[in-house]
Amino acid sequence: MNNKTIILLLVGIGILAAMVLYIGPGKIESALKNANPLYVALAVVIQFIIYGMWTQRWSITIHSLKISIKRRHVFPMLMVGLAINNITPSARGGGEPVRAYMLGKYAKAPMENAFATVIADRGLDTFPFVVLAILTIIFSVSFLSLPEWIVFALIVSLVVLIVVFIIILIMSINEAVGQRITLWLVGLVKRFSKNKHFEIERKALEAMNGFQSSMRIMIRDRRVLMYGLPLSFLVWFMEIIRVYIVFASFGTPVSLWVIAAVFVIATLIGLIPLLPGGVGAVDGMMIILYSAAGVPPSISAAATIVERLISFWMTSFIGIGMLPYVGPNVLEKFSDKF
Repeated sequence: MNNKTIILLLVGIGILAAMVLYIGPGKIESALKNANPLYVALAVVIQFIIYGMWTQRWSITIHSLKISIKRRHVFPMLMVGLAINNITPSARGGGEPVRAYMLGKYAKAPMENAFATVIADRGLDTFPFVVLAILTIIFSVSFLSLPEWIVFALIVSLVVLIVVFIIILIMSINEAVGQRITLWLVGLVKRFSKNKHFEIERKALEAMNGFQSSMRIMIRDRRVLMYGLPLSFLVWFMEIIRVYIVFASFGTPVSLWVIAAVFVIATLIGLIPLLPGGVGAVDGMMIILYSAAGVPPSISAAATIVERLISFWMTSFIGIGMLPYVGPNVLEKFSDKF
């Protein structure tokens, strides 16, 4: 973790601390003390079930390309990737190339194949999210009194996400488009590179061709869509249920629609590459939106803190703890290679 990331992380924590001070630390502490530990433990169990679902989904795309690796080895790679997503301000995508790198090195698979499994996995995750986002934004506009700028920002974020998703999908399966975008990216790299005399077009196009071949194999594999897509919908549902249980631990049941709306809004905010994992911004927005939906601010803050401890901080610490398993210097090797 570099100095810039640490500073941004501290800024995010500072934003959260300021909101806690505004609401009142005593009120939040009192709410936390009244939380039912059994419900909190159940939320933690659900989070581990979600880890298992994520592992299974990635395994489906991995095995569709005949990459030989056991699920118990996929799990630590997944967790390391999630941790990197959380601690780098890179639109929650910094861990995906690292995941592909670890899979390629460990399973001795071509890097373009390994990267294709990660892109397919993210695609399976994105499609249900887009569907959920459209429904919840409609709900938010209809039933939550959101400022116009928030509604506008949500619509813009969703449109950008859909456009990027479509571009990546077309790039993955259309050879001509993939080659044009690849050559454009190569030209961009050359323009900003100190070394102007290297030729990487051929290697880049070969890698793109291999990547597209892998993507086409996975698209034709019915197991990827038949099992991976329903699993993705189930994962998002389980995430909403986890938040519902966290609120139930405080004796404050909240509508699943409200939770889904806040969850989608917070996720879209977390995609903005400003703060690592959206720390501070995501937490603050969740507290504001739950309070706007009628939840007492102290409960909103306490539930958000518990929820983020489970979904964000626990995930980050487990991923960091898995680094020795995948190789303590994997990040250095990745940086040297790319």
